[in-house]
Amino acid sequence: MKRQSMFAVALLSAVMFTAGMPAARAQQQGQTYEALSQRLAVLDADPKLASQGAYERFQAREALEALDKARSADREAARYVAERRVTIAELAARNQAMQGELLQLERQRSDLLIEASRRDAASARAEAERLRLQAQMQAEEAARLREQADAGEAAMQDVEVALKGVAGAQEARLAAARERQSRLAREEAELVAGAKLPPFKRERRGDVFTLSTDAFTSGRAALTSSAEGNVRALAAYIQAMGGSGTVRVAGQGADVVRDALTAAGVPASRIQTAGGGTRLEVVVP
Repeated sequence: MKRQSMFAVALLSAVMFTAGMPAARAQQQGQTYEALSQRLAVLDADPKLASQGAYERFQAREALEALDKARSADREAARYVAERRVTIAELAARNQAMQGELLQLERQRSDLLIEASRRDAASARAEAERLRLQAQMQAEEAARLREQADAGEAAMQDVEVALKGVAGAQEARLAAARERQSRLAREEAELVAGAKLPPFKRERRGDVFTLSTDAFTSGRAALTSSAEGNVRALAAYIQAMGGSGTVRVAGQGADVVRDALTAAGVPASRIQTAGGGTRLEVVVP
């Protein structure tokens, strides 16, 4: 009798334990759902991450909804999918936020490079102006000396030799300053325009840029996309060099290039065009 009673008690305990298992699983399922929902809520509340990983976050919410509605036989698989989707949403949001920060840093770096180039160009223009004024003062002094140097032919020859030496050295310094100003202006123009300048050479008439024969579309009615970038950079170079001298555009398609330079910010009053010729040249004084 005692043995039968013990068997009955054990049987009753087993039945109660088996009946309680679904309830325990349901409670654990609820805890998992709440924890995953809380992780998504943390992402939504973070100002840096709230707008990132929208698609992955949508997938995570769908997986959570599927977990909430899953039958007991499917809950384990639904829980696994939901956990993976939430983790992927977190990683995607942080990765996209980091990419945005890297892009912002790259933009700041480009801005700093352009600003440094502009400061160098302004310094070169100031140095060129200082040397021009110095040369003017020396020329005036040389004229005064020539007026006074009438004490004899030998004395006059000595003064002329000295003046030529001073003038030659000053011209060399002016040429070096002009070259430095031009180089810095070319670097700034290509940075600002995001394109290369046309081929360039320096002549007595000024800086001569030559556009290639394939710079125009059929009929020379418009510039190609590549040539548009060249002309954009050329306009930035003209503005960086400063001054008010006449920019001469000569050759077939000169009017098209003039319009492109004007659209890029060069005053129309500074540009002079001339048709004809096999090559198209832009001369910057």
